[in-house]
Amino acid sequence: MDTQRLRPTKSYRRLDASALVGSLEQLQARIRDRFPDAGLARVCAELITITRENSRRAAAIGRSNPWIWAGAIGFVGVGGLSLAWLLRQIDFSQTRADNWYTVIQGFDATLHLLVVIIGALFFLVTVEDRLKRRRAFKAINELRSLIHVIDMHQLTKEPATILIGGTATAHSPKRTLTSFELGRYLDYCSEMLSLVAKVAVLYAQSQPDPVIVDAVSDIERLTASLSQKIGQKIALIHSFTAAFERQPNVSRDGDDGGT
Repeated sequence: MDTQRLRPTKSYRRLDASALVGSLEQLQARIRDRFPDAGLARVCAELITITRENSRRAAAIGRSNPWIWAGAIGFVGVGGLSLAWLLRQIDFSQTRADNWYTVIQGFDATLHLLVVIIGALFFLVTVEDRLKRRRAFKAINELRSLIHVIDMHQLTKEPATILIGGTATAHSPKRTLTSFELGRYLDYCSEMLSLVAKVAVLYAQSQPDPVIVDAVSDIERLTASLSQKIGQKIALIHSFTAAFERQPNVSRDGDDGGT
């Protein structure tokens, strides 16, 4: 993989969304060069579009909503004025028993109003986090669906069938790739899965909310698991290729240099 294009920003502590887009564009070009009619290139194009959209979404999620905070400050101001007015209505100068009963009622009303103000303030302060989580979850679920689309493209690419051979049935998938082409196709799928996980990380670094971070970690675990399965297929191809190359008068196909 081209590590130069995937390097983080100058601080080396944050991923750069534009670098992710550049890496995906390069991957798409490589897929088109090797497999011009493959649907995997169109999947990569869709991932590029999603990455551009998600970079803007992640930046927007990381920003505070001024309207929510203005509403919270305004509510606190109105609540404070209401409490001050209510306390001014209590007459502390008289010591009659009925007046103390009124004072107690005033304190009770003040306490209830204070509880309501604190509860409403907590709601206003946390509603922004809930809105950000909802937007992040929607985008992360979109990435999760794309991960399974990528997995569907490599699902029928079984190296054992191509390398060992066998009798195809009427409903068997068409297998037109050589062992080298199959290895490159699977490698492209693995790279794309890794880049999807990097796109998800944009949300975690923009909004380090524990719930969002956990959802991003779930995406990373899913892509790592699928990449591991693809890696097993690639290893199988390499083992068969190495055994085949030990035979005399056999040469190996070229490579596109990886990423």
